Amino acid sequence: MIHDERARVSVIVPARNEEANIARVVRSLAGQQGIREILVVDDQSSDRTAEILAGLQAEIPELRTLRVEALPDGWVGKTYAVALGAREAKGDWLLFTDADTEHLPGSLEALLRRAEGERADLLSVSPEQETPTWWEKSVIPCVFVKLAALFRFEEVSDPRSPAAAANGQFLLVRRETYQRIGGHEAVKSEILEDVELARKIKSQGGKLIFLPGAPWVRTRMYRTFGEMWQGWTKNLFLLYQGKTGKMLAAVASLWLLDVLPEVAFVVSCVTMAATHRGALAALCAMGFFVLAVVRQWDYGRDLARLGFDFNLISYQPLGAALLGALILNSLRAHRLAGNIQWKGRQYAAKGKE
Repeated sequence: MIHDERARVSVIVPARNEEANIARVVRSLAGQQGIREILVVDDQSSDRTAEILAGLQAEIPELRTLRVEALPDGWVGKTYAVALGAREAKGDWLLFTDADTEHLPGSLEALLRRAEGERADLLSVSPEQETPTWWEKSVIPCVFVKLAALFRFEEVSDPRSPAAAANGQFLLVRRETYQRIGGHEAVKSEILEDVELARKIKSQGGKLIFLPGAPWVRTRMYRTFGEMWQGWTKNLFLLYQGKTGKMLAAVASLWLLDVLPEVAFVVSCVTMAATHRGALAALCAMGFFVLAVVRQWDYGRDLARLGFDFNLISYQPLGAALLGALILNSLRAHRLAGNIQWKGRQYAAKGKE
């Protein structure tokens, strides 16, 4: 890639034990127009991440590698890694993106044009989620449907609304704005640093754009069930702003409206077959069936809007059951356990209401 006047974006990628992902993200970034440099920050990886990056540097001249030697007190690992990269960046725009993402051809040029055209200070998208396994098909779409209700794209993008959010998997911010609000140092102890950064920018008069990102970026967030469980345990409490009542209401909604009708329908059918009260059981079965169909149809529309396959509606009951359990586990970890585990590090939970 030859630098020209459009090459004004510095990309910062934090990487901790990302040997399975790092080549894909770097190569997908190297093909984008507008990139001045790709800064990958190796956050004390113990796998082959550094070796793979060394090989990539021979073919991608824009790639530079930095390494975290020690995590200072008071910092979250990812936050420190991206702050280190931002200090070295030279671009007018900073793109923070995760090592598990893939950037589709032309995506950066299109999104940068939109950010500049609408005079945004921060543009973030929620990428398409790859879900090859049953547990990803169940939980991941269900989570993102709930998040889209908690952080509505239209409200976040509305300057008149106080709502603020961002997805750290793709976060494009003006360098001037980033420096003015204090950069990642201003949110150094925050586990949910992307949302907190967006809140700071909007509270100081900056403009946000938040979009469904399936046309531009995709990702597979977790490769094992355990990683997924740990990751959402870390995040859900914070995404619900630590509000116990709101979290319990979400669990009740999931289990009563998405799980119970399916279970009750099956029970009614079994009762109808096993007893002489066929008419009553049939009436109950029909009622629960209609409720389940309505809920799944609404869910399918939400999925399609976010770029998921409509056919994933069949996984909704299992996803709702697991997400309810995850929300409760996140509440337990933050309120009772007092610490959060992530990528081999332990962080103190704030657990505030």
